[in-house]
Amino acid sequence: MSESNKKLVIVLLIIVAVMIAVPLIMRAGAEFGGSDDAGGEMISEVQGTEYEPWFTPLAEMILNGEIPGEIESLIFCLQTGIGVGVLFFFFGRFYERKKLGKEDQEI
Repeated sequence: MSESNKKLVIVLLIIVAVMIAVPLIMRAGAEFGGSDDAGGEMISEVQGTEYEPWFTPLAEMILNGEIPGEIESLIFCLQTGIGVGVLFFFFGRFYERKKLGKEDQEI
């Protein structure tokens, strides 16, 4: 690894460390909630207690209650992983197709 690459890696690692540290330091008194929670709160604020949801989510009907937060996070991460896998599979295919196309032209 050349000297300029080492410097670049060190600078990038410092930037990543700062990006991780700043939110942790600045979070004093912050509440983290999803958009689903914010939407429900807004509906309750506007409609009051008379609001009745149109339907119950399928998973809640099967489990007879709400899905635990850990399971929701697991499903979200699984969904994200599958999406990233598919996306980068196609990126790899396009890269290989381009690479093989250049090799065919050189012959």
